[in-house]
Amino acid sequence: MKCIVVTPEKTVLTQETAFIVLPLSDGEYGVLPHHAPLIARLGAGELRITDMDGKRSHYYLEGGFAEVLGDTVALLTMYTVPAEELDLAQAEAELEEELASSAGSVSYTEVRQERLSCQRAKVRIARKMREKQ
Repeated sequence: MKCIVVTPEKTVLTQETAFIVLPLSDGEYGVLPHHAPLIARLGAGELRITDMDGKRSHYYLEGGFAEVLGDTVALLTMYTVPAEELDLAQAEAELEEELASSAGSVSYTEVRQERLSCQRAKVRIARKMREKQ
């Protein structure tokens, strides 16, 4: 099955895959070849891809939409990066900055919650990649 990942700037990935785990807005979702058609909202998190040789690759992505149709999984996202390129110190600093900007706020807006969720996912994935090294 083919996996295509597209951001507004470029096509990030076009690859034949054996298995994909998508970070949906409400949890992870696995896709195998010949999957039923699906359209879903992506959340911030880790995209895991297993290629035809069994090699796994990991990407961090922030929201968007996934379409599974035939043997193609198309992901449209605002931002994605290979997980090993995440800088843990920078991700933690961005999370701290976001938390500090919301300090003292009685309630969180939906946008602020989304930004915190993205930063937390980025830190979690960066830590995971560091542990693998």
